[in-house]
Amino acid sequence: MSNETVKVVEGMLQAVLAGETAYFPVEVRVKPVNNIKVFLDGDNGITIEKCVQVNRALYKKIEEAGLFPDGDFSLEVSSPGLDEPLKQLRQYKKNIGRPVEIVLQDGSKTEGRLLEVGEDGIIVEETKGKGQPGKQPSKKKEVINHTFLFDNIKTTKIQIVF
Repeated sequence: MSNETVKVVEGMLQAVLAGETAYFPVEVRVKPVNNIKVFLDGDNGITIEKCVQVNRALYKKIEEAGLFPDGDFSLEVSSPGLDEPLKQLRQYKKNIGRPVEIVLQDGSKTEGRLLEVGEDGIIVEETKGKGQPGKQPSKKKEVINHTFLFDNIKTTKIQIVF
């Protein structure tokens, strides 16, 4: 039921977002207790007000469709937050230039700046040596560009720099 429910809610969400080209769905999760979590993003971010607006419209659609008997469900609509990994190509594109941590399928990690995003993968600029905060300085600074295919990436998270 859960997978089927996710697809139905995703369809309703697409209808709610129709014509709103600046916003896009990232993920829909449905827990066994009928708790629906919808994560949205926008090319220029997303406001709380927009999340509330989408929540109201989507809640009404779910209710009218009778998806859950007796209206026994809860709905949360929010942005994914910085602790959630990037999932959509549009998320990668909007974060070009930001520091990221890539974890590959084999468990290896790379930190660097997201330089480019293509249909199949990304290019990340890693800086080693002098000038890299928090690292032991070596004799000279070294900049390496890594290409990662999406198929090889387990997670990509934005790094917060203070």
